[in-house]
Amino acid sequence: MQAQWWKVQTSGIDTNLRGVSVAEMPDAKGVPGPVVWASGSNGVILRSVDEGETWKRLQVTVGDALDLRGIVAFNEKMAYLMSSGEGEKSRIYKTTDGGETWRLQYTDKRKEFFLDAIACHTETRCFALSDPIDGKFLLLSTSDGEHWNPLPSANMAAALPGEGVFAASNSGLVVSGEEIFFGTGGPAARVFHSPDLGHTWTVAETPIASGKPSAGIFSLAIDDNDRIMAVGGDYKEPGRPYRAAAYSVDGGKTWQLVARQPGGYRSAVAHIDDGRWVAAGPNGEDFSSDSGVHWKHTDSLNLNAVALLDVFTGWAVGPNGTIAHFVNHTQYEIRFRRPNSPARLASVNLAE
Repeated sequence: MQAQWWKVQTSGIDTNLRGVSVAEMPDAKGVPGPVVWASGSNGVILRSVDEGETWKRLQVTVGDALDLRGIVAFNEKMAYLMSSGEGEKSRIYKTTDGGETWRLQYTDKRKEFFLDAIACHTETRCFALSDPIDGKFLLLSTSDGEHWNPLPSANMAAALPGEGVFAASNSGLVVSGEEIFFGTGGPAARVFHSPDLGHTWTVAETPIASGKPSAGIFSLAIDDNDRIMAVGGDYKEPGRPYRAAAYSVDGGKTWQLVARQPGGYRSAVAHIDDGRWVAAGPNGEDFSSDSGVHWKHTDSLNLNAVALLDVFTGWAVGPNGTIAHFVNHTQYEIRFRRPNSPARLASVNLAE
């Protein structure tokens, strides 16, 4: 099957990539364009400032052995980086010079400490999530972009025995306005929700596949109407389209399975616009045009993570150094503004 929504680009590496982030940067004339960051195993960090035509492997000192599973970028200079692993193998770094140098901001010696995801509300207000320690999930927070501290967990429900968060695509943790959501797996597939940036919490069961250490929620995303999509399944049965996607329309209180499932286990989901969603996994990608109720298998690329900047701009990453550029085939009438000119309507048709 040919890739309908993704154009594969040359990364120059064969490392498993799990982190991807897209931000805006101005060109020489001040016109904004995308800057793309990617991260993966063996300490690999990549950056592109030319829409993925070329990728620079950054010279870093964070260690070749680190598994860099999450990256959140704000421009061509500043990004947060998260590694996953037991204890001190889980770390948070920050760069402010385009990845030339990285400053270690947080780690923890406890063996139970295992970072799964990092997400930001603003450039200085960010959160990172660890598997449970002493029976509760550990959520770290920074309010100045420099110093990280655990948030109190007294108002958070206890984790079930064996419950955890999957560090598969850096999208199991989502921050939207003042709200925080994260999805779990193992004995149950649950969604934890805080309406006030981590001060109070509720938790809800979902119908996503669970009951095994390899099954649960792997990714969450929210659209402009506060519809929440959860995808996952069992990563040991990647081609089984069983309870791999569910959604909530009441702020995460209740969840229902989608009417037509994606084509198997999915590690990432992203909202495109106006009821359109994309999901990705090891046996391909799926597209929904009806707010995630029905999914259609569209591509066969093996992808781990997806990041969309807007309706036309996005990238995905996967095993063996796979990097793919999002190609939106749909036809819209969109508003756009040229520098120093009024907004006007244009018809855009990207042929399939």
